[in-house]
Amino acid sequence: MENHMNKVEDKLENVDEAKKEQILKSFEEFKSYLSKKVEMGEKLGLNEEQLAVAAEKVAGHLANKEEPRNAEEKLLNELWEVGTKEQQHHLAHMLVNLVKK
Repeated sequence: MENHMNKVEDKLENVDEAKKEQILKSFEEFKSYLSKKVEMGEKLGLNEEQLAVAAEKVAGHLANKEEPRNAEEKLLNELWEVGTKEQQHHLAHMLVNLVKK
């Protein structure tokens, strides 16, 4: 699992600016991107907890390094900022559940 989490962090730090803009331009694009990553994680054998930990890393990265680009991202960012670590983890679980097919 540690190896998968390191890959998540590496990917986040190395996303091309144009690709990042495409992903974050709309909430539907973001959900589609996250859905594909959740599906990939499931194929790699990650369980829901591991997927939530990965989603938590993505959310933390976005909250710390990206400005929200739409109302939905702004709401998620505000919820993330006011949440405790436990609440952030629950929010990550909810994001995974939101995008599962």
